[in-house]
Amino acid sequence: MKISYNWLKQFIKTDWTSEQTSELLTDLGLEVEVVEKYQSVKGGLEGVVVGHVLTCEKHPDADRLNITTVNIGLEAPIQIVCGAANVAAGQKVPVATIGTVLYDKDGAEFTIKKGKIRGQESHGMICAEDELGLGTSHDGIMVLDEKLVPGRPAADVFQVVNDEVFEIGLTPNRADAMSHLGTARDLRAGMLQRGVNVELITPSVSNFRVDMRTLKIDVNVEEPLLAPRYCGVTISGISVQESPAWLQDRLKAIGLTPKNNIVDVTNYVLHELGQPLHAFDAAKINGKIIVKTLPEGTKFVTLDDVERTLHKEDLMICDEKGPLCIAGVFGGKKSGVSDGTTTIFLESAYFDAVSVRKTAKRHQLNTDASFRFERGIDPTITEYALKRAALLILEVAGGKITSDVVEVYPKKIEDFSVLLNFSHVSKIIGQEIPKDTIKKILVSLDIKVNSVSDSGLGLTIPAYRVDVQREIDVIEEILRVYGYNNINFSKKFNATVSNSPRTEDYKVQNVIASQLNSQGFHEMMANSLTTAAYAKLSTALKEEHNVTMLNPLSSDLSTMRQSLLFSGLEAISYNINRKNADLKLFEFGKSYHKYLNGYEEHKHLTLLISGNRNKESWTNPQKTTDFFLLKGYVKGILARLGIDKISNAPVQSDIFSEGTAICYNNDTLVEMGVVKKSILKHFGIKQDVYFADFNWDLVLKIITGKIKYSEIPKYPEVRRDLALLIDKSTTYESIFNLAKQTEKSLLKDVNLFDVYEGSKLPEGKKSYALSFTIQDNTKTLTDAQIDKIMSKLQHTFETELGASLR
Repeated sequence: MKISYNWLKQFIKTDWTSEQTSELLTDLGLEVEVVEKYQSVKGGLEGVVVGHVLTCEKHPDADRLNITTVNIGLEAPIQIVCGAANVAAGQKVPVATIGTVLYDKDGAEFTIKKGKIRGQESHGMICAEDELGLGTSHDGIMVLDEKLVPGRPAADVFQVVNDEVFEIGLTPNRADAMSHLGTARDLRAGMLQRGVNVELITPSVSNFRVDMRTLKIDVNVEEPLLAPRYCGVTISGISVQESPAWLQDRLKAIGLTPKNNIVDVTNYVLHELGQPLHAFDAAKINGKIIVKTLPEGTKFVTLDDVERTLHKEDLMICDEKGPLCIAGVFGGKKSGVSDGTTTIFLESAYFDAVSVRKTAKRHQLNTDASFRFERGIDPTITEYALKRAALLILEVAGGKITSDVVEVYPKKIEDFSVLLNFSHVSKIIGQEIPKDTIKKILVSLDIKVNSVSDSGLGLTIPAYRVDVQREIDVIEEILRVYGYNNINFSKKFNATVSNSPRTEDYKVQNVIASQLNSQGFHEMMANSLTTAAYAKLSTALKEEHNVTMLNPLSSDLSTMRQSLLFSGLEAISYNINRKNADLKLFEFGKSYHKYLNGYEEHKHLTLLISGNRNKESWTNPQKTTDFFLLKGYVKGILARLGIDKISNAPVQSDIFSEGTAICYNNDTLVEMGVVKKSILKHFGIKQDVYFADFNWDLVLKIITGKIKYSEIPKYPEVRRDLALLIDKSTTYESIFNLAKQTEKSLLKDVNLFDVYEGSKLPEGKKSYALSFTIQDNTKTLTDAQIDKIMSKLQHTFETELGASLR
């Protein structure tokens, strides 16, 4: 939010510097992030003075140049070479002296220097209006009023406005401060607390009167809960044109672009008082104004020339033929003020904050009006702001007020009542504040003290303070005005020690994060919000399981993620596009799912590796990352956590082209493998990416469970390997399941440790290298028994899968 200091001083007369004021505003909770200079003319015409042309003669060596002598208020006149055709002796002209900085039409600066033009010295420049930033004309030099005194600063002649603008980082709860009036209220309270007695000066509307009652437009509010208060008045005989300079300068100072005098006045009052207004072309209103909702699917064209489809809960300002405006959000194209408008209906209303917010989010419209309505405006100034705007319109656009103020306000919005206990104030703040000081602070904040007792106060909070409805809120107000810096603190430090188990989630995360960091990984934290389209990239993810946002910031941030993979691939793509292709990333995060029985959150640890293993070096040959490197990292994590009773199983997710799963008691603990090319293509990634996904909830469950011991097998396990030539369509899952079915008692594990596809193999074939772990807990296996088992497995693979030994 931007606040003009000149504007602020219309409410509070103060000679404080901007530094003093910004410091106090920050102490009050209105944090001033930066103070910017504003000048109505860039550069402020500094160094430009009024000059009197004494003589003007043709340049001896150039037909189009003139040699002038100019009095600029110094002891002696100066010589200036000028190329303007209209320069003549006796004129009063603007002169940019040596060292003056001017700006061209593109904003680039140039400095006036002493120089020679065709052999003649020139000690400045006589300026045209575009060279000074006062207009666009370059037909010739500006000729000023002959009564002006030479040497007078041009900034005084052209009334250049110099202002300082506070950029305030306003917190969402401070709806009351979203205007110059609101900021001035806080500033007055802070100054009173610091012993500076100031008065809050508000614009007078005592001159408001009805000139003639010739154009009354009735108002019918069909949705009083959504529009508790609605006011309007008609103004006829106006002239829509450019706003006067003072009004344009006020708007420009806070970053607004002037439109025309009617729209500018509504914007001015919005930022002055915090009350949004809207002006309708009265000639385009058919019958009366009706405030209501319209049927679902109704089409409406807004001021930005976009046709929007209305929701059945969107509150609309209508006439008897159709919609005119989205209430509190955006105006309609057909009813807006144009250059030909001569009569307007001026609206000032109080709309329900929740309704406006939902409508603004549905249509992705964020306007100054909706920003204020969403947070809650002052319901007591609706009519006052209307009269203030009407008087300003008469001032800048002419015309007459041609109706009484029409107001619909069936149920008055009441102030809030709060009881304040003095002992609670001392307990919360940690220091006793004198009771008289508390009452003084509350009164300076427009909070009425209705009753006083030894134990506390009975208070009435103004309706515009929507963030102050509880005792704790009042205590916060007292503290921020009293000053956080005025609260003493003890020099005694207390410490407490809490005992938490070693398996606490954050402790385990720190252990694993440290291990991964030492192995060259970088931790990433991705947004949990993502696009719904990612659910289409895998059959394991279902669109109906998406947790969608009711008011998304954009379509790319409309859904809670079901998998951490895609946000990780976004990070990999971002890095690769910036020439950082060798990546090792890990993330602790959650996935979110919607099921018929409710919502679920699952905690994960994910690893992503891609590119080369190490940085390029003449001492180390380059070697790319692969599945086995990823598997080593995964096994290292499990070993560090003491999880060893694991088994391998085929991976179920189709995000992998090749992969495996690690299970614990038939529960999937980790899924890992090579991410499918089709998924990588969606992110523009051309190099292989290896991904591992830990079920972190299961990890914590395993390591926090009761430790069980079992006897170490007395008899050795035996490993045998097979290199099988199989069809490309054959999966590791099918081999795993077939092996388990063939030898159910003695086969303990099946592991895929190499995959090869190349030109040396027959077309349509690939090679799998598999290890088989065999063990009997009751005796030592003989070679004959082992060979028999392996022969049985080989025979099964050959007959069922068409495999052969390489």
